[in-house]
Amino acid sequence: MSAYDELIAFQRDTQALAQVAGRLGWDQETVMPRGAADQRSEEMAAMESVLHARRTDPKVGDWLDRAEAADDVARANLRLIRREHERATKVPADLAKALAGATSRAQGIWAEARANEDVAAFLPTLAEILRLRREEASAIAGGADPYDALLQDYEPGITGSELEAMFSRMRPRLVDLRGRIMASGVSPEPLRGHFPEDRQLALSAEIAARFGYDVAHGRIDKAVHPFSSGSGADVRITTRVSEADPLGCLYSTIHEVGHGCYELHIDPAYRLSVLGQGVSMGVHESQSRAYENQMGRSRAFTGWLFEKMRATFGELNVADADAFHAAVNRVHSGYIRTEADEVHYNLHILLRFDLERALIAGDLQVGDLEAAWNDRFAADFGVPVDRPSNGMLQDVHWSVGLFGYFPTYTLGNVYAGCLFRALREDLGDVDAQMATGDLSGATGWMARNLQRHGGLYEPREAVERAARAPVTEEPLLDYLDAKFGAIYGG
Repeated sequence: MSAYDELIAFQRDTQALAQVAGRLGWDQETVMPRGAADQRSEEMAAMESVLHARRTDPKVGDWLDRAEAADDVARANLRLIRREHERATKVPADLAKALAGATSRAQGIWAEARANEDVAAFLPTLAEILRLRREEASAIAGGADPYDALLQDYEPGITGSELEAMFSRMRPRLVDLRGRIMASGVSPEPLRGHFPEDRQLALSAEIAARFGYDVAHGRIDKAVHPFSSGSGADVRITTRVSEADPLGCLYSTIHEVGHGCYELHIDPAYRLSVLGQGVSMGVHESQSRAYENQMGRSRAFTGWLFEKMRATFGELNVADADAFHAAVNRVHSGYIRTEADEVHYNLHILLRFDLERALIAGDLQVGDLEAAWNDRFAADFGVPVDRPSNGMLQDVHWSVGLFGYFPTYTLGNVYAGCLFRALREDLGDVDAQMATGDLSGATGWMARNLQRHGGLYEPREAVERAARAPVTEEPLLDYLDAKFGAIYGG
């Protein structure tokens, strides 16, 4: 075989092992016995040692030096494998293993601290995770900005300064829109009642199928913090259930279906290769957020969903489809990011971006994080944090070391705005189709124009090719102004 063929064969096994490691993580979050946490930590650390050894194997560097690319696919493979190899070789094996073990242990500690509203019980673990990630970031950065080094794990090619500039442009319009809504005097009635879990899960499964999720290659389970896992032929999602709030279950499902469909629709020829997965978390979020918001919270789709809700749960406390649409898109200063309306959501992300950037830089200490969070939340949302599970303990991300991940949520919203503008230009009256509960036109456009490419293009290029325009925050902000102006009268 040629050097390229040998490299790809070796890489295929590495990707397969990474999928196995991912399945261990899925199991831990869904069905693993609580008492298995310490053993699972060792198992995850062992898997990371194997993966790190393969990614840093000198043979990979030799193959990369000798491999020749015959086409665009081969060039993309070599580019991504080289990026992964260079990053891995900068991180000592013992540090990679320590991180895997510590983040695995931390999930259970975070969950228990969150359940007990006990920040102090979590702080030593968070301090350890932060120390390890800062050490890793310094090794990768080589004197450059450590936070930028961490960003590359989630959004290759972006910098903290670029994100800061984009977010600074967005903040005034978001704050202005929020102010106009709060001053409008319009207060949509929220959905109230008792919504049995079994009916929620049955309806969420039906909706998942309508958005294109294939349970022959996946499954839907429950988790404290909904997530998706896997790629290729095995892509699993989770949701959450509150019998007082069916929208949390339904829209968590739709959100994770967006992630899952991205992975399921990647060209099968890329399976178990570096191209066979979403190109970045920002692009991934563009899919989950477009599915959840531009499609799932549209007036067209919520009109169909209103009738399904009545058929499933009986008469609702909201009078008609318009009132239901307003309830689904109700703007309020809630505590929880995953439950936030589209206006407040990005303010949640800007808060986390600023705080984690300060943590990595050493400008904010772990012991001061809760106070900093609470002060910023009160300033941005106008209400004080009432308990830690509604504040700094609400998200799993920092406990598992995902520093640099949060800004990709807002970047995903920006990408979604660009993509959906192009989708509407191409499909015309897509609302008429969505009003019947048929999402195939919109989801098919995403599959054809973006999802099938996997990692073939760099993140920004992938979006700009599909959107046929440079990435900018303007389409998202225009969409928000139009949508919420219609609901809140201006």
